[in-house]
Amino acid sequence: MARAFLFVLDSFGIGGAPDAPAYGDDGSDTLGHIAEFCAAGAGDRQGLRSGPLALPNMSALGLVAIAKLSSGRAPAGMPVPERVFGLHGAANEVSHGKDTPSGHWEIAGTPVMFDWGYFPADGDAFSEELVEAICREAELPGILGNCHASGTEVIARFGEEHIRTGKPICYTSSDSVFQIAAHETHFGLERLLTLCQIVRKLIDPLNIGRVIARPFIGETPATFERTGNRRDYSVLPPEPTLLDRLVEAGRSVHGVGKIGDIFAHQGVSRVIKANGNMALMDATLKVMDEAADGDLVFSNFVDFDMLYGHRRDVPGYAAALEAFDRRLPEVHRKLKPGDMVLMTADHGCDPTWRGTDHTRERVPIMAFGPGIKSRMIGIRNTYADIGETIAAHLGIPAGPHGRSFL
Repeated sequence: MARAFLFVLDSFGIGGAPDAPAYGDDGSDTLGHIAEFCAAGAGDRQGLRSGPLALPNMSALGLVAIAKLSSGRAPAGMPVPERVFGLHGAANEVSHGKDTPSGHWEIAGTPVMFDWGYFPADGDAFSEELVEAICREAELPGILGNCHASGTEVIARFGEEHIRTGKPICYTSSDSVFQIAAHETHFGLERLLTLCQIVRKLIDPLNIGRVIARPFIGETPATFERTGNRRDYSVLPPEPTLLDRLVEAGRSVHGVGKIGDIFAHQGVSRVIKANGNMALMDATLKVMDEAADGDLVFSNFVDFDMLYGHRRDVPGYAAALEAFDRRLPEVHRKLKPGDMVLMTADHGCDPTWRGTDHTRERVPIMAFGPGIKSRMIGIRNTYADIGETIAAHLGIPAGPHGRSFL
């Protein structure tokens, strides 16, 4: 029996989405623009990285060919490999929105064909009635923020007042999300998580996708730092996903990183947390040793999005990609006959784009393993093809959305 390993490089888009103009993202291209900046020297940072973007392992898995297929141009400064291994192609998203749950659920075979609720972009993000209800239910003296903001920026702006007053920092983005930042010790981590659960219930009628706990430490804007104890409180997927189908078939789904939170812990047999891409890779490699025949290991590598895409940090994003690429041989060495690794993304977050939000882009598909031959699979009509490919590989019945490319 086979095993499957699904890696989501959070926000690693490759441009070319046909509906990008509808989202204000026409021309966005996370990989293409990072490569362009690096080739021009704008991706250099002393002590971190320099020169053209170097992703030899992903290039050998078809990344350069995928980018050219998706956006019509090869990434600047990235050479075409002599030989490509495995299945490679791209996928369009059909879900309504460019957020994390929609992307992951569609990858797992369940597109989101309804519209999420969103908070207003102008004025207060949260209504007076909602704020009053939160403060009453959670026994709070008030809230800070109440705006659209970048997480690091809003903590720097309100962190000291939060510590002084005990008022949590509440903010949102262009995603369907209510985020709450609070100090791990002055406010308390457990208190923050309880607050998020209260808010989750209060905003359920608004069809908001996620409530996110954003704990941080430090005493001044210069020392404030978000910790790895983030927690997402998501609504349930609208119908059973690949994960549910696997569990129902008696298989185990090992969720590494924030996978458990994204799926509201439904269809996830085991949750493995780690802080940072390299720690997430370490955890993934360990779980690869432990996974049984028929199991799925589903890992999200969040730093690309959280630390670099949203912060519009080109050198940081480039260095993170290169660090991830260097570790792929370790993944390859863990594979047994019948195994398959599939790498993709959930949306884009072009660090050269305006604003700080996700970008609507196609995502790459790179699949490899013992016995998997090299083949271009073209541009898939939906991310759900990824989930159905894993279903076919693991020998469970097909779902109602998507089609396997095996």
